[in-house]
Amino acid sequence: MARKKNDFKVYTDFIMEKSKELLSIDSPTGYTDDAAAWVKKEFEALGFKASFTGKGGVLVELGGKDKKNGLFLEAHTDTLGGMVSSIKGTGRLVVTPLGGMNANNAETENVRIVTKFDGDYEGTFQLVNASIHVNGDYNDIKRTFDTCEVVLDEDVNSKEDVEKLGISVGDIVCFDPCTRITKSGYIKSRFLDDKFSVGILLGYAKYLKDNKITPKRAVYVHVTVFEEVGHGGCASVPEGVTEAISVDMGCVGEGLTCTERQVSICSKDSGGPYAYSVVKGLIEAAKKMGADYAVDVYPHYGSDVEATLRAGFDVKHGLIGAGVYASHGYERSHRDGAENTLKLLVGYID
Repeated sequence: MARKKNDFKVYTDFIMEKSKELLSIDSPTGYTDDAAAWVKKEFEALGFKASFTGKGGVLVELGGKDKKNGLFLEAHTDTLGGMVSSIKGTGRLVVTPLGGMNANNAETENVRIVTKFDGDYEGTFQLVNASIHVNGDYNDIKRTFDTCEVVLDEDVNSKEDVEKLGISVGDIVCFDPCTRITKSGYIKSRFLDDKFSVGILLGYAKYLKDNKITPKRAVYVHVTVFEEVGHGGCASVPEGVTEAISVDMGCVGEGLTCTERQVSICSKDSGGPYAYSVVKGLIEAAKKMGADYAVDVYPHYGSDVEATLRAGFDVKHGLIGAGVYASHGYERSHRDGAENTLKLLVGYID
């Protein structure tokens, strides 16, 4: 079926809108209930059956005729973040990272500390002794979670002052995503990995609904909540699934060919090669749809679908995603990357 050039614009607009909404909901690994509830509600609003998994993720049924040859699409809404590991005598907080949060690019970021029983508080993640006019070693200190701390925006000067607020060890530290969408179509934010992909899957669901499409094979979406710590995709695979594809950020950087405006098809990452037949089929689908794509090898990467394989599920596997630059930092992608990923999904599943 021939498609006009701008057929996908309405869905790309929808993806950008929903991605921005999801990015505004804090969801570090271990604190994902609010984001998962939003995801479930959004898929249900499109008319699809969605349910919570035992681990707190969201499993969605997108329909399909052949239930013995099901396709499992995996994305994740858990992000990097932090947790209070101790309270200093100065009233500052020591933080342990959740997932691969990196102190080098988190320094000076605004944070929200979520207590279990006493609301939340604001602060800033700073180098210890952060005043450059005072600290003569400022430029030489390596930024780590041992040399940085959270400075609370409260009148606290001791451990006891902090404890009176209700802040304690184990409380979640959420870093401000600082989301911006530019006039030129770029989206900049922490945690595009992988909330941008969740937005793309919502766009695909809307595409199915609006065009009254029933896929030839059963299609499921699993939005996981523990990907950043390695076990998000290891459960909740429906019966009859024969293939699993992670929709996660595509790598952009030196030595790779993908840009933020393309969809990336991963042929190999740290876990080894992806299924040859799946990679080949994805390339064929991209060509068929006229999607701007790149094929790359990711040198330092792991995905939900690899957790699915390691859990013992006998499925073919693949990995695609919109190109994202500055991964695990202040990330950047583009609406064209979202549109090309959507085109690839449509072409591969149709």
